[in-house]
Amino acid sequence: MKQYLDALKYIQKNGEFVENRTGVGTKSVFGYQMRFNLQEGFPAVTTKKLAWRSVVSELLWFLEGSSNERRLAEILYEKPREELEDKTTIWTANANAQGKALGYKDGELGPVYGVQWRRFNYYDDPIAGVDQIGHIIQQINREPDSRRIILSAWNPMLIDEMALPPCHTLSQFRVINGKLSCQLYQRSADMFLGVPFNIASYSLLTHMLAQICKLELGEFIWTGGDCHIYKNHNIQVMQQVNRDPRKLPKLQMPAFENLAELLQTKTSDYKLLDYDPMDSIKAPMAV
Repeated sequence: MKQYLDALKYIQKNGEFVENRTGVGTKSVFGYQMRFNLQEGFPAVTTKKLAWRSVVSELLWFLEGSSNERRLAEILYEKPREELEDKTTIWTANANAQGKALGYKDGELGPVYGVQWRRFNYYDDPIAGVDQIGHIIQQINREPDSRRIILSAWNPMLIDEMALPPCHTLSQFRVINGKLSCQLYQRSADMFLGVPFNIASYSLLTHMLAQICKLELGEFIWTGGDCHIYKNHNIQVMQQVNRDPRKLPKLQMPAFENLAELLQTKTSDYKLLDYDPMDSIKAPMAV
């Protein structure tokens, strides 16, 4: 993950101070790209500990098309909702702030990522809309040379109904010589807290799709729009860039042959083998 540390250093050196909706200023650059060869190891940050269970549970939550933060908690902790009253997730703050401000109750977030992935353009109707994930799997299998294999979370018609407009807005999948690659465009990138999480999430998604479609792994390419370091993350970033990255882990996934079987898997089924990260570095999240 030297690529990630280089990105932090680039923003430290070249970024400009700007304000934003959170009220916490940032040092920002516009436009940056990182590339990861997925055959060389799983791109989990090693200079601090990655919240791996949160990565897996959120992706499974997206893939099932859910928009309820309490459902995410069920997937994360692998327990029924009635046992999770005091348990939080990475979406709890958004549900309690923006979700409630929009009039949603009981952990509802509106038509966020999962809704757009599985029934694009429809929130209340569980059947209508475009199942982008199902369509992508069909495209990869039937038209592997296509340059139109796109997953979009950005839906202008429903942005105002979302508790959080999507930060990772669009990804494109490409098959070249039997290898599946993914490029993500992230419009807004919290480089310290969010980006290691996003790199791991879309790399895991690429592994999942490659397994279903019986393809080898290619690259994950991360492309950022507004790439920023929050002012209250400066000390943590300095601590991290002074650490030397360790060897990347390997991903162990359960067996599945299609999307239906994938959705029967659990968070604990996905493991990072030989993952030896350094200690966590805590930092506040701007909401």
